[in-house]
Amino acid sequence: MSLMYPFSAIVGQDEMKTAILATAIDPTIGGVLVFGDRGTGKSTAIRALAALLPKMRVVAACPYNRDPDREAPPCATRCESCNGPAAAKIRKAEIPVVDLPLGATEDRVVGALDLERALGEGVKAFEPGLLARAHRGFLYVDEVNLLEDHLVDLLLDVAASGENVVEREGVSVRHPARFVLVGSGNPEEGELRPQLLDRFGLSVEVRTPEDLSTRVEVVRRRDAFERDPADFVARWKRKEGRLRRQIVGAKERLDGVDVPDAMLELAAMLCIKLGTDGLRGELTLVRAARALASLEGDEAVDKSHLRRIAPSALRHRLRRDPLDDSGSTVRVERVLDDVIGS
Repeated sequence: MSLMYPFSAIVGQDEMKTAILATAIDPTIGGVLVFGDRGTGKSTAIRALAALLPKMRVVAACPYNRDPDREAPPCATRCESCNGPAAAKIRKAEIPVVDLPLGATEDRVVGALDLERALGEGVKAFEPGLLARAHRGFLYVDEVNLLEDHLVDLLLDVAASGENVVEREGVSVRHPARFVLVGSGNPEEGELRPQLLDRFGLSVEVRTPEDLSTRVEVVRRRDAFERDPADFVARWKRKEGRLRRQIVGAKERLDGVDVPDAMLELAAMLCIKLGTDGLRGELTLVRAARALASLEGDEAVDKSHLRRIAPSALRHRLRRDPLDDSGSTVRVERVLDDVIGS
């Protein structure tokens, strides 16, 4: 088994790490979009976080990662694992991180008829796709802005319902598909469709570090990891354990974190002044601020939490303003100074 680069060893990129941690604590935030330069640790951070999270309980033989504590049998697929003796067998599994390739076919993504069983046994059986594997984990799409339109439509449907429905070739299957959608890409290679862009809870901009000390430290750590992964991981084991306990504690505390009415009003005021469409901006901002407060062990959300997470929650929800050529981040910061103060 290959070793993952430790999450706590990633240098800089604080906004990206904060956004990823927030969605790990509260998946209802809606996922993370990471746009920026190549080679800035985007995919490394996602895989490192999944390896950092505690293992989850699953039904041993279930291809859909069914949660034995929250998803009662029989599941909608009526597969053998949920309806036979295997349903009682529980195991611990790693949090899945599933890559969705740009050239993936629809059958590979949603699942299709198991041709091997159909031809060999004459049985109409369903072969789960990538969405089934990603349930309760992360679905990672690199170069998400280049994803084909028909796959974008699929992701929009599943992201909205939390279920994958397949009706084809005499097979009718419905299974849960709730995952944290993470996309990365370079904005110079094309824009994201507005419908998919709006489905991402947080949007992060990453840039190549410009100061000498940061660049040197990135190279030093990466080189040390590639030369001796086991030794490098061992040296970061204590910090990884501390961060893992912090995440677990934050998930347990999350429901008890208070969001005062004054903070709700500030969140709404920010969205009104920025002219965001709908109420998804406020909901995401409040959820992300609550997750950040829980991560830091605070009992209530305050202005500092809103200010730190607002750019990630709102920058991708702004309408284009032909009279204002400043970037979306600058516009959000300007309104933050006006509403919350510096």
